[in-house]
Parts: sequence; C-alpha cells; structure tokens
Amino acid sequence: MTASIPRGRSRASAIFRVTSGNFLEQFDFFLFGFYATQIAAVFFPASSEFASLMMTFAVFGAGFLMRPLGAVVLGAYIDDVGRRKGLIVTLSIMASGTILIVLVPGYETIGLFAPALVLIGRLLQGFSAGAEMGGVSVYLSEIATPGNKGFFTSWQSASQQVAIIVAAALGYGLNQWLAPSEIADWGWRIPFFVGCMIVPFIFFLRRNLEETEEFAARKHRPSMGDVFRTLAQNWVIVFAGMMMVALTTTAFYLITVYAPTFGKTVLHLSTSDALLVTLLVGVSNFFWLPIGGALSDRIGRRPLLIAMALLALATTYPALSYLVQAPSFINMLLVLLWLSFIYGLYNGAMIPALTEIMPVEVRVAGFSLAYSLATAVFGGFTPAMSTFLIQYTGDKAAPGYWMSFAALCALCATLYLYRRASGRLQPALS
Repeated sequence: MTASIPRGRSRASAIFRVTSGNFLEQFDFFLFGFYATQIAAVFFPASSEFASLMMTFAVFGAGFLMRPLGAVVLGAYIDDVGRRKGLIVTLSIMASGTILIVLVPGYETIGLFAPALVLIGRLLQGFSAGAEMGGVSVYLSEIATPGNKGFFTSWQSASQQVAIIVAAALGYGLNQWLAPSEIADWGWRIPFFVGCMIVPFIFFLRRNLEETEEFAARKHRPSMGDVFRTLAQNWVIVFAGMMMVALTTTAFYLITVYAPTFGKTVLHLSTSDALLVTLLVGVSNFFWLPIGGALSDRIGRRPLLIAMALLALATTYPALSYLVQAPSFINMLLVLLWLSFIYGLYNGAMIPALTEIMPVEVRVAGFSLAYSLATAVFGGFTPAMSTFLIQYTGDKAAPGYWMSFAALCALCATLYLYRRASGRLQPALS
C-alpha cells in the first residue's frame, strides 16, 4: 500500500528528506568549479594554465550534456514508478559518480586513465542530475498546500544554497589550515571526501520518503513510449521552458560556481576573499529564493519573471564592468549580492511556473528535460564560456554578455508561454 504525505510537521520533514539529494548534487558541482585550478593541474596538465583550465571546464560542462538524456530516461522512470523510488535511483547514480572522482589518482600516476575516469564520474553525475532536480521540484509542488506552491518549490533551490554555504565554509577553513601547496597536492580532495561521507545519511533520508498523494491517486501510469510521444508532441513547450530556465541556470553558475575562479584569476583577489564572497552569496540566495516563491504566490509568476529578466538584461554587464574597474572584496560582494537578488526572485517564480506548464502525465520528464537542456546549453558551460569570452575579447566583464543573452532568452520565452497559455493554466500562471 502506498503511503501519502501527512499534514503539519511531517510536511516539513518531507521537504528536508527530498531536498537532501539536491544538497549532495550541488555540493559536488560547486567543489568541482571552485577547485578547477587544482583539478586542472592534477588531471589535465597542459602547456598553459588557460588550456589546462579550459579542459577542466570542458569536462565540467560535459556532465551537463548528459542531463537531457538523464531527464528523459530517469524522468520517465520517475513518472512511471513514483517519486520516492525514482529519487532513490537518482541518488545512487549521483553517489557513484562522486565516489569515482574522489578516488581517481592523478595524471602522473595513471596517465590518460585519470582524466578519462574523471570524465566518467562527471557523466554519471550529469545523468543523475538530469532528473534529480525535476523530481524534487515536482514532488514539492505535489505536496504543497493550496496557494503556496511557489513557496514550497523554492526549497528545491534553497537546499542548493545550503550546499554552497557548506562547501565554501569548508574551502575557507582549509585555506586557513593548510598551505597552498598542500591544498594543491591533496587538500582539495578533503571536501569531496566529506561529500562521500554524508551519502549514507542521505540514503537513509530518501529511503523513508513517502509517496505524494497526487501521484498515488493517479490511475494511469505512462510507459516510456508514452512519455517520449507526449514530450515530442509538446516540444514547443519544452523548448520555451528551456529558454525560460536559461536565466536561472546561467545566473546561478555565474555567481556561485564560477565566482571563486573569477575572483582569484580575473580580479586577483585572495582565495579567502573569493570564498567568503561566495559563502555570503549562498546565504543571500537562501534568503531571496523563498521570498521569490512566496511573492509569486501572491502577485503571480508572470510579473515577477518579466521584471527580473528586464533587470538582469539592463544591469548585469554594467555591474560587472564596475567590478572589474575597481576590484575589491566589498565591490565583488555588492555586485554578486545584486545578481543574487535578481536570481533569487526570478528562480522563486520560475520553478513553480515550469511545473505548471508541463502536461501532468510527463511532469517530471518535461520539467527535467527543459531544465537539463537549459543547464547544458547555458548554465553548465558558464565557467567555460566566461573564460573563453574574457580571453577572446580582452574584456574582463565579458561574462556579463553571456548572462544578458540568457536574460533576453528568458524574457522572450516568458512572454511567449504566457501568451499561449490555455485558460486552464491562466489562474496558476498569471
């Protein structure tokens, strides 16, 4: 017999249990981005630091190319067997990739096997993450109390910010306790080991997760073929959803995953300063995301999405230009906190909107595919694209072009989706 989500305090427990896997995913992704220079030296040695870093960010981005495949395959699986069972499977795959990356010896020890195994680990992580975020978001939307879907689903992204805070704090501590040579040699692996150590605890939490009432009440469960056909029939919605997600995923990876590297290599700030800024940005994100979700419940998704997209389009490049002209800890903090405000309010409205526009029978697969495509095309390659644009243009604020382009895509997609929305969706989407 399938259990259902009870009311009251148990609902908060369900939020904690389901978002725990999101924590692990983002924890490892952030660490890979922050320790990119150390990973580059250990696994991807090259003739120049730029070439080595680009290879590292390419492998980082390759994991995102697996997300669409994971979104369709694992998303369809979750739509078939249920949210609880499916999310345990995604966690298992994700943990396998993480453990593999942690245990791989360096290039000097095993040669080309080292970067190959790191790539396999990233591909496993990406395949799992393709459905993890969608599964969690849909689960939260299905247990939400009436009129609070935006607030409930915002905790999916909020859990990621906790991962950023913890990872940044660990990195900051290591930077205080170990010499730079020790961190480059072996110290960078410590936070990854911490991630592996919490895997059994997250498995315990997920194992006791209960199925949602909405899914348990469904009489028809689509087969894999049904899911593929429905997705194909609704490809316009999936594509527009991908464009709407573009701003969220680009902004997030710019102000968190890429920010420490940007602070160290472009602004020439200390490692401690770059990590402290990232930690505070994670706190800011955690604060604004639930506000964005709750605000979208009150005033509607559409006005918040449009306002934040316009704000990002108008201010991102000027803000980064100001920062590179006057690089300092305070200025980096102020600029990234501003971008955090835009990201938090936009994402708080975008997540519930994306769950609402997808056909209910393929809600996880459709959400996951749209989000994964956006991450693969925009967000996942933000570190690599930012590094390339700075090198190619000579403009240290060039990452602002990339985020502005994502904001334009999101704005156009939002206007399109709300114009074509059927009367059935209008009350939720307006």
